[in-house]
Parts: sequence; C-alpha cells; structure tokens
Amino acid sequence: MDKLHLLRLFIKVVDTGSFSKAAAELGFSPSTLSKAIGRLENDLGCHLFHRTTRQLILTKAGEAYLHTVRRLVDDLEQCETNLNQRNEDASGHLKINLPVSYGRRYVVPLLSAFNAQYPNITLDIRFDDAYVDMIATGTDICIRSGTLAPSSLIARQLSPIDFLICASPRLLKSSRIVNPEEFNHFPWIRFRFAQTGRLMPIMVANHSEPDGQENLDPGQQFIVDDGETLAELCSQGLGLTQLPHFIARDWLDAGKIVPVGPAFRAKGFGVWAIYVKRTFLPLRIRLFVEFLENTIQSQGETAYSTWAEQRYPV
Repeated sequence: MDKLHLLRLFIKVVDTGSFSKAAAELGFSPSTLSKAIGRLENDLGCHLFHRTTRQLILTKAGEAYLHTVRRLVDDLEQCETNLNQRNEDASGHLKINLPVSYGRRYVVPLLSAFNAQYPNITLDIRFDDAYVDMIATGTDICIRSGTLAPSSLIARQLSPIDFLICASPRLLKSSRIVNPEEFNHFPWIRFRFAQTGRLMPIMVANHSEPDGQENLDPGQQFIVDDGETLAELCSQGLGLTQLPHFIARDWLDAGKIVPVGPAFRAKGFGVWAIYVKRTFLPLRIRLFVEFLENTIQSQGETAYSTWAEQRYPV
C-alpha cells in the first residue's frame, strides 16, 4: 500500500470521525483500515490518534500531520484535475463558510445563478461568525467581515465596510442630533464580539486625530452579539446603534431606521473571501470567488466602494 493511499485513508478517518464509518465508505473492514493506519503510524514513529471505545481524537502530532498532508493531497488531486479539465467542465464539492448576516443578504441570493452556470459544482454551506480552522475542517472558502489577523491564508477583498450610526424615526422626533458630543444624551445598543467579549467601539470621523478616526465609548442600554438584533432593537426606538452597511441597507430602505450623519469607513475593515494558499488553486474555488466578485460589482459594490458612500457620502 503506497504512502499516498495511506494519506488518503488517514484523511478519510479524520473526516468521518471513526474507523468503522470510514471503512464502510471505502469498502474495507474496520480491522483492515486500522492496520493500514497502524502502518502509517509505524512509519512516522508516533501515534496519530487517541483511540477509546467512544471517541477517536487526533493527537498533537496527528493535528500537525493533518494540516500538512491534507494540503498536499488536495494540491496533487487538483493538479491532476487541472491537466484535463476545462472551465466549462468545472465540477466537485465546494465547502463554504459564511457569516450569518452578510451571507444571507449578499451570498445566498446569488447561489441559484451560480448553480445555473456551474451545475456540476456541489455547494456545502455553513453559517458561522466564529473563527474557522480552514485546513482542519476542509473548508474551501470563508467569507468574513471585519479586520484580518495575520495569517498564511489568501484574502481577497470583496468590499470595504461603511458604518452608519442609526436611530428610529420615533427616537429622533423629540431630539435632533447635530454632532457626536450629543451621542451621550441617548441610550445605545452596542455590539459585543461573542468570542472575546469586547465591545465594538463607536467609530466616527475626526480629522484632528492622526488616523482621522475617533472611537467613542458612550453609555449603553443594551448589549448584544448579533447584528440583526442591533437593527431590530434600534428600529423599536430603544437607542442609537452603529451598523455595517450590509445590515443597515434593508432596514433603511424599509424606513424602519434612519442614518444619523454620514457613513464612516474604518481603516482595515472589509468583507473578504478567504482561502488556503495552494500551488494549484482548485478551479471550483477560483470560479466561485470570481463569480462573487463580478456579481457584487454588478450590484454597485466593489473591493473599494459600497452603496452607502454614494447615498451617505463618507
């Protein structure tokens, strides 16, 4: 049994979570598969799994090995595919992870058109706002909004993020906001990052600051970790809030909230299509990212502009 075959067996066991499930999918007996993995472990001189009667867990060595060999096997398979595959023959399984709000508003409405153009690409979509280990989970593309942490991943910007401070028409009937100093006179609905517990600062333009930005820390009446809830509570007149353009749009169009001042573009914030750096980028990944870029551009947004800066100049 050659090394490449052993690597594929190892990845299959990880993906299925058990020897019995992997063996059933591969048409092997569990004992045959277990012996094959044992041979691989002997070659490496270490254990790849902690085996118990109920769980199969990767060891630290197994986790490190998986990160490397999954990429190697994927690159080899894609290299072979690219040698005999043309664009119109694009096929395969595409695993995509989407942030909840942006994914539902911007990506989901485009999927039927993508499917019509590339019917042989199967889409496996998950919604998650948390960090995703793309290599360990076998994720092909992550769409994420916010700032990027340093990494070896490739990130292509789909758009910047323009933030809008908003209120309900009802809240503003009794008061008119002229400048940020008056923000403290109002209750606020603040966003908290679920993973860190940190509150999102309220960002406004201030040209006297070196970076042209001032972070405000007004009092708050409500704290939530969901963008849609920010908009909903704001529409009910419970306070001011700061929304990214991709959440604010539908609520503004419906007249449920109104902007308080111009949009603000914070440095480093954007919406990104992220994928693992590979020698041979799978065709299905390239096609999806390019489709997303082109379709979003046709709707008035680019890597450098959004609809918000046109309606509420930054």
